[in-house]
Amino acid sequence: MTGKGSVNHNSRKFHAKNTDPERSCLNVEYCNENVKDVYHELFDEALARYNAKQTRSDRRIDDYYDKICSGKQEKPFHEIILQIGDKDNMGAKTENGQLAAKVLDKYMRDFQRRNPTLRVFSAYLHMDEATPHLHIDFIPYTTGSKRGLDTRVSLKQALSALGFKGGTRRETELNQWVSYEKEQLAAIMLEQGIEWEKKGIHEKHLSVLDFEKKERAKEVAALEAKKAELQEENATFQEINEDLHEQLLQVDDEIHFLREDLQESRQEAEKAQKQVDKYQKRMDELAPMVKNMEKLAADFSADPEQTLPEAAVTESAKSYREKKAKPLIKKIVQVMRSVYSAYLDISNKFTKLQAAYSRERSGNERLSNRLEVVLEENRELRMVAADFDRVKAVVGSEQVNAVINRAKQQEQIEAEQKRAVRRKHNQEAR
Repeated sequence: MTGKGSVNHNSRKFHAKNTDPERSCLNVEYCNENVKDVYHELFDEALARYNAKQTRSDRRIDDYYDKICSGKQEKPFHEIILQIGDKDNMGAKTENGQLAAKVLDKYMRDFQRRNPTLRVFSAYLHMDEATPHLHIDFIPYTTGSKRGLDTRVSLKQALSALGFKGGTRRETELNQWVSYEKEQLAAIMLEQGIEWEKKGIHEKHLSVLDFEKKERAKEVAALEAKKAELQEENATFQEINEDLHEQLLQVDDEIHFLREDLQESRQEAEKAQKQVDKYQKRMDELAPMVKNMEKLAADFSADPEQTLPEAAVTESAKSYREKKAKPLIKKIVQVMRSVYSAYLDISNKFTKLQAAYSRERSGNERLSNRLEVVLEENRELRMVAADFDRVKAVVGSEQVNAVINRAKQQEQIEAEQKRAVRRKHNQEAR
């Protein structure tokens, strides 16, 4: 049912030896989108969010499609091929072949609705080969991911979102989904009076050679299933390792920024201290000068007649007081008050600088404490990663994966129980 996929062959950009170009006009094209365009549609926004969070350029992804193609965890897309019967009982040129094409057409038209996490970008019904058959190419994706892109390629998670949970080696998400889709096709066949013949192991009319071929084919299929399962297990471990690695990188980044903030805080504290010292020195210089300055200003602000002597014989008293004494005293008062005002201004700035310096020292201490906490978290995470590798090496990947799956299932069960209790409580409250 599944295959590697060749979009150019499916769209008949080239013809293989087993096709009849004269009947290619009978083929049905359901969709034929460029796979890269669909990648942009599905993942560009998630890619932008992911890159925006990265503080190091080497961790940014330029092209998500190229990354998936060059990686080993996921295929860029998957293909399924469906066929009913063979050329002897469902030949493309026969009436039964037309009936088979009708069944496949109905199956295809409901495929995307039934599988929303499998984005179909290419689908063809071929009538120019010996037997009618259907090619469906799709990109499996998941949303809400906590590692990498929040929307990313994942066959396992895409099928899990459809309700197919992996269990034993044979009951993988993919095997469960394939069986389910076969049942959907069988139901449509039954509507048209075609019964799905599930052939058993002991078939009466097979030659020994044919039987051995079928047995070998089953063995190959079993090995392929085992390979797919091991790949899924490896992907699970890779996810765990990547999660730990991502946490370590985030902790490293936080340590880096904390150290930068701490250095900046220390520099600001040093600047504040220098300013404090500068104003303290200036205040010490002004202190003797401004001592009792306000009292002096008040004394000279009193009635000038009580402060200044009478004018000489050659100058009238009135002229002396109005032209010389009063202006002089007014200037002296102004100077005194301006000096006192400058002193108060410097004193206020000194007080504010002392407060700023205290805040910087307090922030410095908080950053130092946070840095110690993050460094301890970093050490603990590295110990966890090392312990995980030791457990995997001693116990084996299969057993560790089984334990992880059981823990996840238990967490899901407990979460569902809590949700059920909350729902019941809300209903009773109404």
